[in-house]
Amino acid sequence: MAKLALINKQERRKKQVSKYAKKHDAIKSKMSVTAMPEERIEAMKKMAKMPRNANKTRLRNRCAITGRSRGFLSMFGLCRQQVRTLASEGKLPGVRKSSW
Repeated sequence: MAKLALINKQERRKKQVSKYAKKHDAIKSKMSVTAMPEERIEAMKKMAKMPRNANKTRLRNRCAITGRSRGFLSMFGLCRQQVRTLASEGKLPGVRKSSW
């Protein structure tokens, strides 16, 4: 089980990303290659003043059950250990243990 502080930090980041998403996209569009150099510099300064956690690259996928960040399988939204245990118990529909 991941530390509760790390899980809470991730939730705060998600909220901040959604709060600043429109503003971030608007500023990012002004930083295009075809823009005038002065406009790009102004847009870069505005982007630098935004909170770091407002960028969606700061988000980390976490297991819905344990909060583990490593071994995350996006198909299930779980870490590999939880996928294995739930699949063994037959609680994941359409998943079964392979044997040959």
